[in-house]
Amino acid sequence: MIERQLSADLLNALRHMPVVALLGPRQVGKTTLALEMVEAHVQKPVIYLDLELDSDLAKLTDAESYLRNLAGKLLIIDEVQRRPELFRVLRGLVDQRKRAGESNAQFLLLGSASRDLLQQSSESLAGRIRYLELTPFSATELLAAEGIDFSLDRLWLRGGFPLSYLAPDDEESWRWRSDFIATYVERDIPQLGVKVASSRMRRFWTMLSHLHGQQVNFSALGKSLEVSHTTIRNYLDVLTDLYMVRQLPAWSGNVKKRLVKSPKVYLRDSGLLHRLLSIATFEDLQGHPVLGASWEGLVVEHILRALPDQWQASYYRSASQTEVDMVLEKGVQERWAIEIKRSVAPKVSAGFHRAAADLQATRKLVIYAGQDRFPLGQDTEAVGVLAFLPEVENG
Repeated sequence: MIERQLSADLLNALRHMPVVALLGPRQVGKTTLALEMVEAHVQKPVIYLDLELDSDLAKLTDAESYLRNLAGKLLIIDEVQRRPELFRVLRGLVDQRKRAGESNAQFLLLGSASRDLLQQSSESLAGRIRYLELTPFSATELLAAEGIDFSLDRLWLRGGFPLSYLAPDDEESWRWRSDFIATYVERDIPQLGVKVASSRMRRFWTMLSHLHGQQVNFSALGKSLEVSHTTIRNYLDVLTDLYMVRQLPAWSGNVKKRLVKSPKVYLRDSGLLHRLLSIATFEDLQGHPVLGASWEGLVVEHILRALPDQWQASYYRSASQTEVDMVLEKGVQERWAIEIKRSVAPKVSAGFHRAAADLQATRKLVIYAGQDRFPLGQDTEAVGVLAFLPEVENG
């Protein structure tokens, strides 16, 4: 049994907020987690609507009348991004019920895309809603799971989507990821109102996989796809809003050097990255040019998932290509310069130390694939990724 790390946060949110939104990509387990948690812990009747079913969608034809009759119950609305206009109705009902003494666990919203949900709620549900994100499996939760055979290499190759990681073999995992990508470009993206041919979006997504861990040249991509650089930015934002892509911003502090300003782009799930690059086995991955960038993306994604809200993350690169893979900052007290290495015997370049000096880093770390922790000289420490993630979580 895998106890999702978000369970306690979800229950806490339901205890204190009238509306909770649980967001994340499709097939990540939002519905399973929500139903298990409310069945075990919520002491009120529960109604579940799936807006991908025409029968449930029809119940919200007159949404205000339908929802008004559910006072005293918890309503779970799945795929809520299909009806973003619901937020205006929810606001009035929440305020009305608050005056009647009902304050928490009224609506649990499940969404597979962030943009519509965030835009609608930014005005209408401010102060009434708490957002939580459920990600694919992480290394730390798989390590803690009972009865699950954990392999970091398997997680890296297949990614963390439950049906991909838990597939009986690599071939079935490959087929699942193929179907997942096809569904996204053929159905989910068009449902957001994005007018782009599925073949073009598939090509764009594949192009991004070749640029994994790099800055994106929007004009060059636009020429390849015969669209404007503005359209390319829109495509990138769509995949970001669908939790497929992560944009790591460039560090923008005050140093007397010309800095790169464009974000680095990572495909958030390594399994989808490998499917788009046609990397079917771990042996294929070991010999592929993307090996180092793929490992960097896996570590970056795990760190960002674990990072508390008080911290900010970026990367540093000067015009002379002096670089730090990640910069983690907490106020003015903490600034960590992080280099990410696949090697079990990592070495640090002089450029890293120069960049860390530019940043005035309070700590210099190399996160690598091994398990030991040891000094590398010049106040730099090597730490295995599985040992470092709990340290990040405790912030």
